[in-house]
Amino acid sequence: MSDSPYELTTRCCIAGGGPAGMMLGYLLARAGVDVVVLEKWPDFLRDFRGDTIHPSTLEVLRALGLLDDFLALKPDRAEMLGGVIGGLRVTVADFTHLPVHCRFIALIPQWDFLDFLASEARRYPAFHLRMETEATALIEENGRTAGVKANSRDGPLTIRAELVVGADGRHSTMRAQAGFAVKNIGAPMDVLWFRLSRNERDPTQPFGTFDRGRILVLIARGDYWQCGFVIPKGGFERVRARGLDAFHSDVANLAPALADRVCEIENFDSVKLLSVAVDRLECWQRDGLLCIGDAAHAMSPIGGVGINLAIQDAVAAANILIPAFRRGRPSLKDLKAVQRRREYPTRATQSLQVFLQNRVIRNVLGGTGMARAPWPVRLLGRFPLLRRIPARIIGLGFRREMPEELNVSNH
Repeated sequence: MSDSPYELTTRCCIAGGGPAGMMLGYLLARAGVDVVVLEKWPDFLRDFRGDTIHPSTLEVLRALGLLDDFLALKPDRAEMLGGVIGGLRVTVADFTHLPVHCRFIALIPQWDFLDFLASEARRYPAFHLRMETEATALIEENGRTAGVKANSRDGPLTIRAELVVGADGRHSTMRAQAGFAVKNIGAPMDVLWFRLSRNERDPTQPFGTFDRGRILVLIARGDYWQCGFVIPKGGFERVRARGLDAFHSDVANLAPALADRVCEIENFDSVKLLSVAVDRLECWQRDGLLCIGDAAHAMSPIGGVGINLAIQDAVAAANILIPAFRRGRPSLKDLKAVQRRREYPTRATQSLQVFLQNRVIRNVLGGTGMARAPWPVRLLGRFPLLRRIPARIIGLGFRREMPEELNVSNH
């Protein structure tokens, strides 16, 4: 990488230091491809981001020789997902039978996961992470993308690159700059995230409660619960208008064991709104530019699959781009191959999420569903073998990706 005070030159510039961007940056650098990753914030400390590392991602870490070091961070482990649905307590997904090494979901703050990837990536001279640097515009030359303009803590910066990867999330500047058309699929809900303290008598596995008009998801995180209170789309102001006491009461009714702790929500400033979106690009690329992760497809929080789908994008992209970089410069054909590889699992996952949103979530929030558990849930309660089906979809997804470029130095 050539470097001057105002201009850099690299082979690949990745806009966005989230899971997709960091994993792709790591894999490219590990294979000797010079890469610059841009992260607009000074650190990774964003609360209530995707914190579920699924078996598909854990298998990638194992293949890369990183699993033991990751598990040394002591993430919480969820071997099952369940809850109370229409008054029936049921296990929905059982990961203990998956055909993988790690038969559980690892629960860890996303900033710890990103710090871990950054630390591992820095072992390779080809990896360059620039914090407090935000890509703001694309550089176009001779009909192709040739780099980005960015704002950094040291002032304006130009980065010239053979390939720009937009991994800058669901509000991607790169895809907006490219004028890519976004298909908005929609979501009938938003999520209010907050924390409540957790004690030794509390359960350890994540669970949710579905009842008429209300949904609460609880994820055990060390000494606290990460709580997701699901509301109708755009309904936060109505929640605020009802007042804090009413909100406390709603949470306590859905999680009676935590009723003595709802007062820890001292005001609505401690409640973070996640505006749920489900969308995807019809075209993920043009010559010199590729979008992956949330920049290519925003996922619903159902199943917590977003971070893992993004990482699978990064692995698939690396498998295609590394040989392309070794031949020269990735062609438009190479970039289209990434979309072809990842479009089916993206569409399949979103279709399932939309089905659940429309047939379950919408009815529950509308107060017309879940007086009793629907028959598929009752079947899961009666026949434990069936719990392996949602476990496989959630844990492994519709298409698994494994890194192909493993024969490099230091491993």
